[in-house]
Amino acid sequence: MNNQHKNRNVLSVFIAAICIILYLFAVTQAAIRIYLSIDSQKITAEQEFSKVADAALYAGMQGFMDEQFIQTMNNALAASSCIEALIITGPDGEYGFEKQQGRAIAWVNNSPRFINRLSFSNQSHYRPLPIYDIRNANIKAVAEAFNYNEILKVLKETLLLILIGFTLSFFTMLLQMLIGKKSEKSEKREPVYAPSPSPEYSVNAKPKRQEKIEEKRETIIIQAAPAIPRATATASSETSPKGLYSPHSNIGWEEYTNDRLESELHRCSSTENDLTLMILEFTEINETMFKHAAEEAVNFFSSRDLLFEHGKKGITVILPSVDLNTGISKAEKFHHRIMGKPNGGKSILNIGLSSRSGRLLNAKRLIFETTEALKKAKHDSTSSIIAFKSDPEKYRAYIRNLA
Repeated sequence: MNNQHKNRNVLSVFIAAICIILYLFAVTQAAIRIYLSIDSQKITAEQEFSKVADAALYAGMQGFMDEQFIQTMNNALAASSCIEALIITGPDGEYGFEKQQGRAIAWVNNSPRFINRLSFSNQSHYRPLPIYDIRNANIKAVAEAFNYNEILKVLKETLLLILIGFTLSFFTMLLQMLIGKKSEKSEKREPVYAPSPSPEYSVNAKPKRQEKIEEKRETIIIQAAPAIPRATATASSETSPKGLYSPHSNIGWEEYTNDRLESELHRCSSTENDLTLMILEFTEINETMFKHAAEEAVNFFSSRDLLFEHGKKGITVILPSVDLNTGISKAEKFHHRIMGKPNGGKSILNIGLSSRSGRLLNAKRLIFETTEALKKAKHDSTSSIIAFKSDPEKYRAYIRNLA
């Protein structure tokens, strides 16, 4: 599962890098092409003005500002793609020519002046007209700074590149969402649980009554039951649970065990932490002593919310973020603590344990394993504490074979 998440993250980073490169390329090439288009427009305008000035000089020699001259200037201006207006100065005054009336020339005191527009180039177009017998004759022009057709083409192609990047990122994000939902469903789906092919029970030899507690441990392997029997509901009292804690022991009702354990298992699975479940069961103990023992368990395990009744003389302890070895050590210390109390020797305390051990399992399965370990402890003549151990790799392989 972690490898899948890592692969998806690598793919996301790779696609994001491609999109960023694509966006940068689109913006960069657009800026460069627009700059080159403006520069090319200046060169074209200079060439067109040179042709218009030559035509004005030739027509002026035939007759300055006569009808033929005016027609020649209008034709030259219309044939130009960059030049927008002309102002020709002669001995009798100034004359204006423009493609679109009022767009490029404004008249001030009957004299034509070029209008300052952002779209007009600030490039100077001026040339004297050396016409015979005509003094102070010259020609000026104003040109468009931008080739709008070329810029429009650049913007369209740039927009296409950006849309390709957006499309790529959109479908990548959509694919991630779909894969993420499938992963969440598969994680939330309750898998098929079955006993591992070769579970182990760790047996910690303990005295049954007043014998000194030994530190000796030995491991035996027994064959697990072929299937999980259906759990029969055992009520901690004849009445339904009311409130958080049972008045019989001042710890959680037995009916709340499964829900709380399921919640803790889900939380530990999401953070990849272990969880140990412990069931304590007393024999030859009265109600008052059991209530004191429950209070001792609360003080020892430090969380009343994670302790629940188990039958009439048992206590279920949920230990989040605690592995099996640590759980066994806690069980030994608590057993020693209880047996060392006055009147402790009159009762017998048996303890069964099991843990998540990196497996994906539900509360019923963990309770079943712990209960089986407790049964083993109750019938074993040398041990009061037994822990159910399972090989996670064999367990996963067994589950895969069932699928």
